Amino acid sequence: MGKKVKKEVEPPPKDVFDPLLIESKTAATVVLMLSSPEEEVLAKACEALYKFASKGDENKVTLLGLGAVERLYKLISHEDPIVRRNAIMVFGIMASNHDVKKLLRELDVTNSLISQLAPEEDVVIHEFATLCLAHMAVEYTTKVQIFEQGGLEPLIRLLGSPDPDVKKNSVECIYLLVQDFQSRAAVRALNVIPPLLELLKSEYPVIQLLALKTLEVISKDRETRIILRENKGLDCLLKILENNEFSDLHVEALAVLGNCLEDVHTLQLIQQTGGLKKLLSFVGVSTVPDIQKNAAKAITKTAYDSENRKILNEEEVEKYLINLLEIDNDGVKVAASQAISAMCENLASKRAFGLQGIPQLVQLLSSDNEEVKEAAVTALANLTAASPTNASAVAEAEGIEPLVNILSAQRDGAIANAATVLTNLAVQEPFRVNIQSRGIMSALAEPLRSTNSQVQSKAAFAVAAFGCDADARTELRNAGGLGPLVELLHSKNEEVRRNVCWAVMVCASDELTAVELCRLGALDILEEINLSTGRKNNFSEAALEKLLDNNLSQKYSQMGYLSSSNIITDGFYDCGQVKPGVKFLSLEELSMQELTDRRAIIFINAKLQEEACSTNILYSFVDFGLFTIKRKDFPYLSPKIMYIVFYVRKGKGKKEEEKMKEVIQIISEVQDEINLENSHWLPPPDFILLDYINDASKTILPLTTTREQVVALAQFVADKMGGPIERDKLHDFSWELHISEIEFELKCNVVPIGKVKKGTFYHRALLFKVIADRIGIGCSLVRGEYNRAWNEVKLVDDSPQGIAGLLLPPQEYIVDLMFEPGFLIKQGSAEADQYKHI
Repeated sequence: MGKKVKKEVEPPPKDVFDPLLIESKTAATVVLMLSSPEEEVLAKACEALYKFASKGDENKVTLLGLGAVERLYKLISHEDPIVRRNAIMVFGIMASNHDVKKLLRELDVTNSLISQLAPEEDVVIHEFATLCLAHMAVEYTTKVQIFEQGGLEPLIRLLGSPDPDVKKNSVECIYLLVQDFQSRAAVRALNVIPPLLELLKSEYPVIQLLALKTLEVISKDRETRIILRENKGLDCLLKILENNEFSDLHVEALAVLGNCLEDVHTLQLIQQTGGLKKLLSFVGVSTVPDIQKNAAKAITKTAYDSENRKILNEEEVEKYLINLLEIDNDGVKVAASQAISAMCENLASKRAFGLQGIPQLVQLLSSDNEEVKEAAVTALANLTAASPTNASAVAEAEGIEPLVNILSAQRDGAIANAATVLTNLAVQEPFRVNIQSRGIMSALAEPLRSTNSQVQSKAAFAVAAFGCDADARTELRNAGGLGPLVELLHSKNEEVRRNVCWAVMVCASDELTAVELCRLGALDILEEINLSTGRKNNFSEAALEKLLDNNLSQKYSQMGYLSSSNIITDGFYDCGQVKPGVKFLSLEELSMQELTDRRAIIFINAKLQEEACSTNILYSFVDFGLFTIKRKDFPYLSPKIMYIVFYVRKGKGKKEEEKMKEVIQIISEVQDEINLENSHWLPPPDFILLDYINDASKTILPLTTTREQVVALAQFVADKMGGPIERDKLHDFSWELHISEIEFELKCNVVPIGKVKKGTFYHRALLFKVIADRIGIGCSLVRGEYNRAWNEVKLVDDSPQGIAGLLLPPQEYIVDLMFEPGFLIKQGSAEADQYKHI
């Protein structure tokens, strides 16, 4: 080991033989002496080991390896006070080593050490027993042991010891113990406040510092703060702050005072005595960053109470916080920004910060420190909430661009609050347009993919705020933001789910976005949400309705109702009632299915594809030999088709038969090219339906009243669908066979409505709705049971009765399309019920 431990015993009385000189060349020999039965040998061995262990950590490890700790443990309860004292001294010095502490915990020495804190014990025992406990109290398990074994009471008593080392060790141990809430409550009951305040008068700064740190921890509890106030603790703390000689204690004193100021009564008291003004003045002139930071933190804690905020506002705390934003220290900037966030709950403070603090906060958005960014943007989120004036100040301070940039920051809090500020600004259209021009929707796509619920919620809320603009929706769609938005509908967080539903509702305002949302599964998820009483909300129901309004085929299939504002357009199809949970197939998917005996799908498509229309017309020209057409006569013909026509017109020397062959050949080639360009599936045009619409436009639209138009259209539809049917012969009207023949002819379950010549209730009601929507007659379409469907219209009585010159409210009627086409059945009447259910 290379180290020599040599100890001599004290000279004995003259009438006693000189004792043997104990000289040890190795620590191992001295450790063996700890097993000696002689008390003097034990005492000298412990003393030698104390000096050996004091020389460094390496020596402590050596003694640990030699088994000294186990032998010493037996000696700390020895009958001889000298042996006991010296053994505890070795324990106290060795306990600073981590491995020694681990073994001491295993040996459960705390109970033995606590027993040595009795008043009658030697002060040296007190010093080293408390030192050992202080070293061990760093570990949570030891904290629990000391608490459970009653160690707090003797430790608090020793705060009044005449020995400064005992005081220092005791207060340090108490400081470590009160990190646990159980010990905080216990020391309060044991009246720890008076002795701690007394330690603040110590001539030793380390004792004062530990006393303040302990006060800072225990003053987090309201009951302790009351006791502290009753014991004139506030005066002690203010005196420390006023004394420049105690500048090394100012940070901790301010921290304790900050806890105390959380109580309204305390704040009022300190305001009345002028202490609050002194405190703020002290903060204002201090140049120590830790003091400035702790002062801002104290204000933050204090500002959690509304009455406290009012008092702080009266003392103009805002100007101190704004000044702290200018300090060249990131910690101070963060603390000041957090205090501003807390003070924003007071409207007067919010206005004050709006006039002066916003430009400084905007500057901090470009800081290289992520924590500073987060604190600043959080303050701006609170400042701009329900405050158009402050929102304008942010925009005027050129805060929009850095806010958009923060959406890609590293910290979730910064991203969430940046989205909040931008949402607050979006309330004012000029700012919303400005923000959109900077690519806000593309920037929000990534936050929507976040795993943080706060970021998800605020990002979705921002999408809802900016999604009212068509260009913004297009940007979000192109940026791939709809996918993660739809995925968030699965969120278990209620706020996230509500905001996402809101965003989906807003984004579903145009057909392209609505179709994409449906393709991504938004409809199915929303239906699932709305089936759950615990998960659905007003926005989930509105989002589903909005999506369905832009996907009328699915809306009619699921809800069985289309209102007068739901205008049926080309591409609509009626596939019957789809059961919940069953996937809703597209028209293309349905058209590709093999022919079955299931209910036919009726589709609407009166739109002619431009190229198909052109080639069909040209074939007609060929059939009739009409080669003298001019461009102005057929403006919708494509350039390719017109080229063919003019090519034929130039072939003057050829026979008519040769011309026709050439035209047909060229048409075939052009058609192949057209088919290649339009390779995506399109439903075939329904020429018969187109004729119906054209005829109705010519014959029904010119009629003078809506009533006349409704009656005429009903008769028109009935005529095209097999005419009126006698009630008692309804079962003989073999419309099912007719539909089956069409399906067989087309080799498909999908049938254009124009092909249906014998239609029942739901065929006629659909055709009525389609034509009515095209010519401007408002009507709804309602699906009933057993193949029933009907149209509802609202009509004003042509000759109102009652007060002259006033029109009665419109009446709702069901239009008879089957039995007496054109007869209007008043809604709610017995006849109406009969029509729906016969």
